Amino acid sequence: MSVKWKVLSAAAVASLLFAGCGKEEAAQKAEPKQAAKTEKKTEEKTAPSLTEAEMIQAYKDGAAELEKAKAGQPVDFDKVTTLYKEKLQGLVQKRDAEFDEKIDQTIMAALEAGKNQQMEGMVVKQIFDKLLQKEFFQTMRHEFKEIDENWGNKEEVNAEYNEAVNFYKAIEGTVVKRDTANGTNMKETIDAGFTEMKNAIEKGDKLAFALGKQLVDKTLMKTFYLAAGDLQNGYATKAAQTAKQDEKEAKVQQAEGWAFYQAVYPYVKKHASEEADVIAKQFDLQTDVKTIDANAVNKAFVRGFAKIALAEYKESKENFDQDKGVITGLEGALFINVIEKDLKMLLGESEATSLRATAQAYIDAVKAKDKTKADQAMATLEPVLNKVVQTAK
Repeated sequence: MSVKWKVLSAAAVASLLFAGCGKEEAAQKAEPKQAAKTEKKTEEKTAPSLTEAEMIQAYKDGAAELEKAKAGQPVDFDKVTTLYKEKLQGLVQKRDAEFDEKIDQTIMAALEAGKNQQMEGMVVKQIFDKLLQKEFFQTMRHEFKEIDENWGNKEEVNAEYNEAVNFYKAIEGTVVKRDTANGTNMKETIDAGFTEMKNAIEKGDKLAFALGKQLVDKTLMKTFYLAAGDLQNGYATKAAQTAKQDEKEAKVQQAEGWAFYQAVYPYVKKHASEEADVIAKQFDLQTDVKTIDANAVNKAFVRGFAKIALAEYKESKENFDQDKGVITGLEGALFINVIEKDLKMLLGESEATSLRATAQAYIDAVKAKDKTKADQAMATLEPVLNKVVQTAK
């Protein structure tokens, strides 16, 4: 993870709002990395053991308290901070240590800024709400990794699977909301992915589990993308439109888009650095909301996901005779699915449908280890995806 990502969240949220944040971050940077890791490990060991249900309820209670700001009611920021520190901070710190991020610092900075009236209450609410959804998503990924490492220990694997399902319940509402807005069936796809994983665990089929996991993971990425960057219903578009009449409300929408984007930023940054930074700049809370270019955000997302698909297909070709070739082949297809709405507009209905069919043909060929058919499909996939990258500029 880049240094830029590690400081992005705190800088974007609060560096201009209260000087203490910048000083605190500088002090943390000065500490030896190993010492910081040791401290985090100590925090994890001393954190109280909480069920997923208790953590999710604390998240809901905190978000509900912050939501009072929408009606102009006073918000008890101390209550939210206590809920967070007692029931959620331990989880966030674990994910920060695992993924080399600073989400805990960001949430704490936002709550402090809200309490001191240096940040609008609804902006704080969006940061708290959407960053915790991101952390639940990251925790699902953590559980999937644990399942992979403990494969063969059925009791342990089932327990970790159930934890992932429980954390998904905190995000499911966002999936349903995006389905309603976009006419998609992501909840159905995610449910099918979990079913595939469960069946794979029962059968001891590790490849089938990996494919089901990808279905869940990439469909959740699609959910966060549609929330942030969809040209019709994403928060970049909403903020840009709202800014013409109500700059205060537009800032809340910008914060919501920013927080949703954090769930996919590291992935986009890894494969499409330029596009990742374009989007980050537009959503950055230091950016004047009246200057948000929703079209630029959307196109950067489309280019970024097309580049990611190309990277997955490259990896699939390199691992053709292995399970990884099948898994990354599916990932390529899933990233095409992430931008399916955009592809229809860029390529037209016919070519977009053909691309999806070719992606499926490639998966079938790799599963069957039919290199001739796989190469034939790839001869179409790569040129069309490169065309998407060029057309979406």
